[in-house]
Amino acid sequence: MKNTKKWYDYLWIVSSIYLILGFFNILFAWLGLLCFFIPLLMAIFGKEKGYCNNYCVRGQLFGLLGTKFKLSRNKPIPKFLRSKWFRYGFLVFFMIMFFNMLFTTYLVFSGSNDLRKVVTVLWTFKLPWNWAYNGNVTPWLAQFAFGFYSVMLTSTILGFITMLLYKPRSWCVYCPMGTMTQLICKAKYKNEV
Repeated sequence: MKNTKKWYDYLWIVSSIYLILGFFNILFAWLGLLCFFIPLLMAIFGKEKGYCNNYCVRGQLFGLLGTKFKLSRNKPIPKFLRSKWFRYGFLVFFMIMFFNMLFTTYLVFSGSNDLRKVVTVLWTFKLPWNWAYNGNVTPWLAQFAFGFYSVMLTSTILGFITMLLYKPRSWCVYCPMGTMTQLICKAKYKNEV
């Protein structure tokens, strides 16, 4: 029996294009909101974690790099990464960083802060990214894009590191979106019973 590929098996291309476009024009970072809302909507209106299992562009990218290109050591994921305290703790940390990004965007919107043309990697290292913005939109729109691209780039780097060290889709074990969709699915199942 032949293993036939489906259209969604090529969604890893979206992840690659997203990172490349954001490198040249930071406003493309807004497209990343699709990776934020689609999994949540699918979990709310669907019956399972269909996004994570089939459509996650980042999970597919890591799967491809780790399996086909053999960049993964294929080692078992450590227990602490799979533990509830780590996954929920990382979700809380991630959400704090996300709300901090929204607050920074609000400060630019209100005129309290100036636009910062930086991408922050791993929430610590500030990289000047001024070539990716030419000043053609309202500053708060650009500030959100810089912040959101920082979140997406950081999570991609973390996923890439764990893909190298462990199994290809190790990121999926502690991905904040995966944790949120899992919580939604559990809550729905509990309400249905």
